[in-house]
Amino acid sequence: MTIRVLVVDDQVMVREGFSVLLNAMPGIEVVGEAVNGREAIRQVAALRPDVVLMDIRMPEMNGIDATREIVAADGDAKVLVLTTFDLDEYVYQALRAGASGFLLKDASARQLADGVRVVAEGEALLAPTVTRRLITEFAQRAESPRPAALSRVGDLTERETEVLVLIAQGLSNAEIAAHLVVAESTIKTHVSRILVKLGLRDRTQAAVFAYEARLVTPG
Repeated sequence: MTIRVLVVDDQVMVREGFSVLLNAMPGIEVVGEAVNGREAIRQVAALRPDVVLMDIRMPEMNGIDATREIVAADGDAKVLVLTTFDLDEYVYQALRAGASGFLLKDASARQLADGVRVVAEGEALLAPTVTRRLITEFAQRAESPRPAALSRVGDLTERETEVLVLIAQGLSNAEIAAHLVVAESTIKTHVSRILVKLGLRDRTQAAVFAYEARLVTPG
């Protein structure tokens, strides 16, 4: 099944470059391009892409506001944020707005395609190196845990809390299963229950939640 992608960036060379790279990959098709967040919202409604490749800094409407509106309109929408710097406060805001992950603009063609496939399959692009560094960086700025996050921690069982911490550390379902010596299907069930109980969309938001609730010590 072909993954349909919308590329959003205000720089024509960047848009065309990503489009060429993605169209050359098997099972991926760029179905449209947008020059800013406002146009991205219209294109998503018209084209219904499987994945939106979203730049952050754009005129008229930035990628954060566009991501928030796209996700609000469609809870199943999958947005993969593009950024120049791996420690970017705007990326953190985009993740909290509902983005499923992010990629650096200097990613290789294979990394770009792999990222699109991961997000399209419903898994958040939560690289254990770059994304965890970003979340940790901004979690350190908060003097205390967010009250809203703390109030919901009590809804989780002890095992669910343990799984949530491992998600925040960047482990995949298979890695968590091996760590806890249980079946991977069991972990998938735990992850689903965690997302439902906490009202979260995916693993990326779960990781952000874990850091904001101080279930994971930044650093």
